[in-house]
Amino acid sequence: MLYSHFCHQIFANPPQTKQLVLALSGGLDSRVMLDLLARFIREYPDYHAHAVYVHHGLSTNADTWAQQCVTWAMASGIDCDIEQVQCELGGGASVEQAARDARYQALSRHIHDGDTLLTAQHADDQIETFLLALKRGSGPAGLAAMPVLTSFAAGQHLRPLLTIRRADIEAYGTQHQLQWVEDESNLDQRYDRNFIRHQITPLLNERWPGIRKAVSRSAYLCGEQEALLEELLSHQLQQARQADGSLHLAENSSARLGMALIRQWLKQQAVIMPSLAQLEQIWFNVVQAKVDANPQVCWQQYQVRRYQQQLYLLQQWPDISDWQQEVTIDHWYQLPQALGMVCLEQQAQVGLRLPYADEVVSVRFAYVGPEIKPQGRSGKRKFKKLLQEYQVPSWLRRRTPMLFYGEQLVAMAGVFIVDEFIAPATATTTVQFSWQRS
Repeated sequence: MLYSHFCHQIFANPPQTKQLVLALSGGLDSRVMLDLLARFIREYPDYHAHAVYVHHGLSTNADTWAQQCVTWAMASGIDCDIEQVQCELGGGASVEQAARDARYQALSRHIHDGDTLLTAQHADDQIETFLLALKRGSGPAGLAAMPVLTSFAAGQHLRPLLTIRRADIEAYGTQHQLQWVEDESNLDQRYDRNFIRHQITPLLNERWPGIRKAVSRSAYLCGEQEALLEELLSHQLQQARQADGSLHLAENSSARLGMALIRQWLKQQAVIMPSLAQLEQIWFNVVQAKVDANPQVCWQQYQVRRYQQQLYLLQQWPDISDWQQEVTIDHWYQLPQALGMVCLEQQAQVGLRLPYADEVVSVRFAYVGPEIKPQGRSGKRKFKKLLQEYQVPSWLRRRTPMLFYGEQLVAMAGVFIVDEFIAPATATTTVQFSWQRS
């Protein structure tokens, strides 16, 4: 029965490439799915399978589990890769959330155009996910819990066992004399999911034996409602979204409509969604702020800011005001925080004068000094005033590379060059400050 259900799910949601990638942890659920997958590719050899074990480094047993997964996969005729990851803690994220984010980021590297990722979540996992969303006060999007099928990386993510009880999966494993690993952290009830699994779900199942189906139905209905809302808002969102990815909301938008559009905009960018309180802050404290304000709302590693009545989604980065790099002509240099590369390139056309022998040439991200006169301007201006006039958003003012000769500002990449550093018309060789963004 379990195998026929697995086959039905594959055929109902076939990968374009017929490439199936299994997330293999070695626990009961994924171990059973490995066996199901091995049977499937033996019966249908035009399909191809591959397994990936994600090594989080959170348990002293992880090395043993990784090797055990490779052994089981090889015995099943399936290749298995080990992906070593580090869980990035901080920003309010739990260990569970950090591990999950790292796991899916690693798995995404194995999903190519049209491939399908298989994970082994089941009906009991769905109850836990639903209750965790309920605890957080989630709306329909959160209460939709886990869908059977969703897009993922360059392909899709399929959960073939999502409607199957864990007891049925365990019965299959026992019947087929499978071995699996037991993660000791699954017994630690300090984690909310484990508390629900060991304390709450058994009581719910005892009181209401049909609770799995009821939760599955409610999650499905919430998912349908969310999909309908997305469909109804798609035209307005398309009009509101700008070419640079920012969001422009009409001045007469209601709070209800505005926050719904913001949610859909964030959802399209696959970020961790803000809470209701944070979403309200984005609307009331950012969208509705005074015209001359510089508002922002931060959560996890993200922030939403407003510039010229448009919303921008940004990552939160550490300050790099003190960063600097000495440069020589015709060499490319990597900038920090994925900001790209810069080069001072020699050229024969009009450009910047060559640096003098005693001038140390450097790239920096901050300037504190006297007023400057950019090329083409009639007079000098304070640096802050110039950035406002050139319409450089506040969050880019210390993230745009600047060229210095000694302590004198020469140019701000893509914004201006300082007039006094323009090479004379008689110069046969000049330089250009080039910036290649990531």
